[in-house]
Amino acid sequence: MTCKTDMLDKFDAALDRLHEEGRYRTFIDIERRKGHFPHAVWMKPDGSEQDITVWCGNDYLGMGQHPVVLEAMHEALEATGAGSGGTRNISGTTVYHKRLEAELADLHGKDAALLFTSAYIANDATLSTLPKLLPGLIIYSDELNHASMIEGIRRNGGAKRVFRHNDVAHLRELLAADDPATPKLIAFESIYSMDGDFGPIRELCDLADEFGALTYLDEVHAVGMYGPRGGGVAERDGLMDRIDIINGTLGKAFGVHGGYIAASAKICDAVRSYAPGFIFTTSLPPVVAAGAAASVAHLKQDQTIRDQHQTNARILKMRLKALGLPIIDHGSHIVPVIVGDPKHTKMISDMLLEQYGVYVQPINYPTVPRGTERLRFTPSPVHGPKMIDGLVKAMDGLWNHCELNRQELSA
Repeated sequence: MTCKTDMLDKFDAALDRLHEEGRYRTFIDIERRKGHFPHAVWMKPDGSEQDITVWCGNDYLGMGQHPVVLEAMHEALEATGAGSGGTRNISGTTVYHKRLEAELADLHGKDAALLFTSAYIANDATLSTLPKLLPGLIIYSDELNHASMIEGIRRNGGAKRVFRHNDVAHLRELLAADDPATPKLIAFESIYSMDGDFGPIRELCDLADEFGALTYLDEVHAVGMYGPRGGGVAERDGLMDRIDIINGTLGKAFGVHGGYIAASAKICDAVRSYAPGFIFTTSLPPVVAAGAAASVAHLKQDQTIRDQHQTNARILKMRLKALGLPIIDHGSHIVPVIVGDPKHTKMISDMLLEQYGVYVQPINYPTVPRGTERLRFTPSPVHGPKMIDGLVKAMDGLWNHCELNRQELSA
């Protein structure tokens, strides 16, 4: 008979393994201060404070500090109070939720949108529910899809096929091998957040048309930042009408919180009616929905902030490449610098914070494959030249200090 002490010892052993491998994750207590993004304050364990610059946040455009967003949230707070009061089916639907869903449906050129408490839940709930609505459904999933997509597909109890990352030919083989009469769905992302590479959306849509499959696109790392109105990569490439279900987040470029799907009215209504992850969850607070709606509406008209965001990302990548640092550059706003060892990655992260006031968290396995551990920088439109200078000089010095390899620049 297993005793409680033996079980508790297993928790210790599991945590010890993470420490030994250099993969134990620590929280850094930071305090963001309104109007000073991306600057923040590190509340150190000894009780002292240190000014820092955040270089790894997903508030990509600084909208979490934008006056338009804050004003909308203040107004909603004064009007409605704090919480939503329940699930959407009971007492948690308000005019703020409906307004936000209308903004999102318009953003993606769809009939409807459906809000969730996070994009993770939106992916999980939707992908785990679709086989209930489409008996026999086979989901074809890119091998590097986000954990939320993988979990939703795993939990749905239906058939799945995993195709090699961005490998259209492999996907074709898998589709061709299955019964043409079987319902099919292809699930993929527009930007894969760890390497910053783009999914071949057009080619995948072509395959979907050929084999009669639905398309499911995760635009989490693209909404707000790509396309003439911030609709994502599919909008940028003129492909939104070829995507059946779009997943997005309100917690990254839009700077607030929550997730959603945008699709036809029938699809949204069916997911709304059958997905436990929607039915049994308290809805977003109205104040959050109000802020998100204001952010979405504003970014539909603010191309300047998108252009500056891309410019700063290009400048940072160019500067780091000039130092010979091993960065991955697929043309997106994400700037991964490969260290290749979890202990070195953690050490550089700690030294950047303590010595230079640069806050960037290490990215280790299982988020990325072993041997590709990295620092993932996310420059924003307001990471100015002095901040970029400081980061580049810090990385140059620490790369020398740790005696890490550099890449030779091509002629």
